[in-house]
Amino acid sequence: MQSSLISILTPFKNTEDYIIDCIDSILNQTYTNWELLIVDDSSTDDSYKIVQKFAANDNRIKLFKNTGHGIIDALRIAFKESNGDYITRMDGDDIMSENKLEVLINNLHISGKKHVATGLVSYFSKQGISDGYKKYEQWLNNLIKTGNNYSEIYKECTIPSPCWMIHREDLICAEAFNPTIYPEDYDLTFRFYMHQFKIIPCKDILHYWRDYETRTSRTHVNYAQNTFLDIKMRYFLKLDYNSNRPLVIWGAGLKGKTIAKKLIEKKINFEWVCNNPKKIGKYIFNQQLKPFSYLENLKQPQSIITVANPMAQKTIKSYFKTQKMYAMTDYYFFC
Repeated sequence: MQSSLISILTPFKNTEDYIIDCIDSILNQTYTNWELLIVDDSSTDDSYKIVQKFAANDNRIKLFKNTGHGIIDALRIAFKESNGDYITRMDGDDIMSENKLEVLINNLHISGKKHVATGLVSYFSKQGISDGYKKYEQWLNNLIKTGNNYSEIYKECTIPSPCWMIHREDLICAEAFNPTIYPEDYDLTFRFYMHQFKIIPCKDILHYWRDYETRTSRTHVNYAQNTFLDIKMRYFLKLDYNSNRPLVIWGAGLKGKTIAKKLIEKKINFEWVCNNPKKIGKYIFNQQLKPFSYLENLKQPQSIITVANPMAQKTIKSYFKTQKMYAMTDYYFFC
């Protein structure tokens, strides 16, 4: 079983406080036939020197400098230098459970190619985890337990960036890290979806996700909400939009308005509904807002839901159920 080589791709930048814990968790893996391709993305602290010491003591650890700029260029270098038949990612500030590699590769051996192995995640932080991150962790793990990650792909990234494994040739088929599109993990998840790679369910916590104020996903412009929405719209129009059906936007908040603008720019016709009596009947971008009851006038509409309130979402789902309409075919939650 341990004859298969796993390549672990790990960009890092200014993680001197965390990189030792990260690498120690890799060294302590029950599955030992791995190589760590770890790439310094212009660190200004002592991260590089710390990793140098590890690399000097273990030839499975291969350290590189990013000749480009940013995490995508770092991942490209790591992947180019890798030799494994199985590819996984890791972040330089996180921690693996000791059986992470073993569980992921065993699941891939059982399921075969055109599958993505993943596992449950657990956030941790010295400052404590916010309610928002707790809810995201719970939502994400519920999807992973069933393997239904794609069912809510337009809400958020449904595959944790540092907790997946895939056959090398499948990653190449999905264009690996070639596109320069951020957030890179969300774009890759959509490409897995586009190629119809199945997600293998998992009930084990395999990854401990460190949260702190200066974490890249919190601070970098590439991970702002508008970039997430750009990716959602790009893939929705490419993969799921049916131009022969009426398209409807639900909700007239900031996200609804942003989507409306994008559709107008692309000259795509749509209807717009909301439940705010102060907005119904008014025009935004020369588009009249109508009540939800207007949907009864449309034949087989496709709906983009931008309503974020959990209770309102339940009501909307109940409505679609009565209409015998289904998620990811007839309606898509974008938040």
